[in-house]
Amino acid sequence: MSLIFRAASAFGAVCVALLVLMTVAAVIARYLLGTPFAWTEEVSGILMIWIVMIGAIACEANRQHLTIDLLENALKGLPRRLLVFAVNLASVGLLAFMSWQGWALAKATAFKKTQILGISWFWLDLAIVIGAGGTALVMAWRLYRPDAAATPPAGPEHKA
Repeated sequence: MSLIFRAASAFGAVCVALLVLMTVAAVIARYLLGTPFAWTEEVSGILMIWIVMIGAIACEANRQHLTIDLLENALKGLPRRLLVFAVNLASVGLLAFMSWQGWALAKATAFKKTQILGISWFWLDLAIVIGAGGTALVMAWRLYRPDAAATPPAGPEHKA
């Protein structure tokens, strides 16, 4: 999981750095040079979609997604393990369905182009396929490895 977390985090960091650099360049071009870039809003939207979807994989790999664990914490032993398994199984199913539908959407909108740069919408919708599919794979791995599902989230805020 550490490799997946690091790879997704690195990809997200590159996207965020590009977003920041592009925004600084756009501000300089608009206010200092008087020639605004027309494409910055479109590219920033695309980058934000990819940042969120790849970030979902990184969060799941490092067990940092927001959870409501009131019922899980109230249970002990087998009932708790069964609940965790059922929630993870349902999540994998939903994410796999989301990825599958994202692929259908990507194929159906591949002919559409963005207004300014003319980028195929396929590349925007592909983020959904990869983000949902990657998150589903991480969760499926935890189903396959029950010891990984029972492990508390990594991070200093979870150490006793």
